[in-house]
Amino acid sequence: MDFSIRNATPEDMPQVLKLIRELAAFEKEPNAVEIDEKELVTEGFGEHPLFQCIVAEVKGEIVGTAIFYYRFSTWQGRSIHLEDLIVTSSMRGTGIGSALYAEVMRFADFKGVRRVEWVVLDWNKTAIDFYEKSGAVLLKDWYLAQMDKKGLQAFVSKKFAD
Repeated sequence: MDFSIRNATPEDMPQVLKLIRELAAFEKEPNAVEIDEKELVTEGFGEHPLFQCIVAEVKGEIVGTAIFYYRFSTWQGRSIHLEDLIVTSSMRGTGIGSALYAEVMRFADFKGVRRVEWVVLDWNKTAIDFYEKSGAVLLKDWYLAQMDKKGLQAFVSKKFAD
């Protein structure tokens, strides 16, 4: 399979958003994507970008992406969070995902971070096997906690009500 990996540009965001939507459907959350192309461009390529994005391209078509950003760990210091690693379904098994993953790890090593972390669904056996084979450790005794916008607004209005 002949493909290239490169840094994304603002012009790539329509295709990246398509991949994000494909991932949401794969993860059984097809209606969960609220972000749009404009927000991806603003937040990823503005004065203070919130994320970095690399893409995999085959014959001019973006078929994979990795989206990641810096975090700070009170135990480890500077780290990177790999938010999403996506390969379109027709290109899975071609080495594209492995190449994107390797590029994120190379970037992290080059930047001297002490940890790269991400989440993986417990039913995604293919991804779990891949990550474990690469040397990653899955922390099975930790829970991922989130509060969505509705929950956040309810909490704040209750906590800070006059």
